[in-house]
Amino acid sequence: MPTPIKMPALSPTMEEGTLAKWLVKAGDTVAAGDLLAEIETDKATMEFEAVDEGTIASIEIEEGTEGVAVGTVIAMLAGEGESVEDAAKAAPADESKAKKTEDKTDAKKDDAPAEPAKASPRESAEPQKAPTQAKAAPEKDGDRVFASPLARRIAEDKGLDLTTVKGSGPRGRIVKADVESAKPGQQAAAPQAGAAAPVTMDGDAPFEEEKVSGVRKVVAKRLTAAKQEVPHYYLSVDINLDALLAARADLNKMLEAEGVKLSVNDLLIKALAKALMRTPQAHVSFQGETLHRYSRADISVAVASPKGLITPIIRGADRKSLPEIATEMKELAGKAREGKLQPHEYQGGTASISNLGMFGIKQFDAVINPPQGMIMAVGAGEQRPWVKDGQIVPATVMTASGSFDHRAIDGAEGAQLMEAFKQMCEQPMGMML
Repeated sequence: MPTPIKMPALSPTMEEGTLAKWLVKAGDTVAAGDLLAEIETDKATMEFEAVDEGTIASIEIEEGTEGVAVGTVIAMLAGEGESVEDAAKAAPADESKAKKTEDKTDAKKDDAPAEPAKASPRESAEPQKAPTQAKAAPEKDGDRVFASPLARRIAEDKGLDLTTVKGSGPRGRIVKADVESAKPGQQAAAPQAGAAAPVTMDGDAPFEEEKVSGVRKVVAKRLTAAKQEVPHYYLSVDINLDALLAARADLNKMLEAEGVKLSVNDLLIKALAKALMRTPQAHVSFQGETLHRYSRADISVAVASPKGLITPIIRGADRKSLPEIATEMKELAGKAREGKLQPHEYQGGTASISNLGMFGIKQFDAVINPPQGMIMAVGAGEQRPWVKDGQIVPATVMTASGSFDHRAIDGAEGAQLMEAFKQMCEQPMGMML
């Protein structure tokens, strides 16, 4: 019996993904463990492996397709001794069964428009699109147009040709509202060929429409919730980096033979981890009825990627050596920029650090990454006047700003963490202990 290959759930929270790239084609023979496709989740692009052996009979979902729900048949596999042609034909039959189930659901939705919130995950993800946005053309399977039973009945009564109606349901599916507003004889707008031309908005400012990446959607959702639900407060300190920079230079000379080079950020990660362990009252997260107090510092490090902000994690940063942190951070940052992080490499963390110093930013306040209780924002080290032993001397000074969740961490506790972080940076030997 032909085996359907379905969209996998590559993370515990994944409901849909983008089939970024097929690594096989119809007619290819595959074995268990062979790579089939690259699938983009909300955070990373991951490789999908075959679990059975056989021949790829058909590709049901083209590469580049977005919003493919988990469990959707994306290809058909013919086993040993099975006909590739028969296996390929099996997919539409399976799809028809799935569509019949959806038709029943859609009919209920059409008859009960007062509860649109109970739509499918894909419909819920985009509940209100701008009226000027072009709707997707109805999906076809050969000559078939996907439409709900109620929409088909209304279209038949009105004498409408469903191929001329633009569907507003998931993947262009035609629903009740589409046929009620359509007029007999109208033609569906033909898609324009080539790249989309710049459009003009109110005020005559030109713009080009760009799809929001999965990463950007997650960032927007989580940080909006963080600012709305988490009572932030902010504490800043100025830190003399001269001792830390000198220690870094000495350590890099010692590590040169090993091919390891420490960055300032590596030392700041270690400093925050050690400071958190010294101030356990500030190393917590608010969990509603309880607080979680952490006995290990897992530091989430903000990394800018082409698809948006992502935070790979240095787990147990308080226990790792600086060379270990530097090596791991370099690997994780590279994977983050390529979209190759695995879920365990970015999910979790007990506190975060964000460094914009390389862009010349002097000071900023970062948004907490829930459910964590704090994030450290560090700016650029720059030459400033510094008072030492009653004398004004030049020094390399950095401003660090901590954002704290006031539900879990009181002001005095946050201040103690900032003091410990400053001490770690100004007396770097302390982080070696």
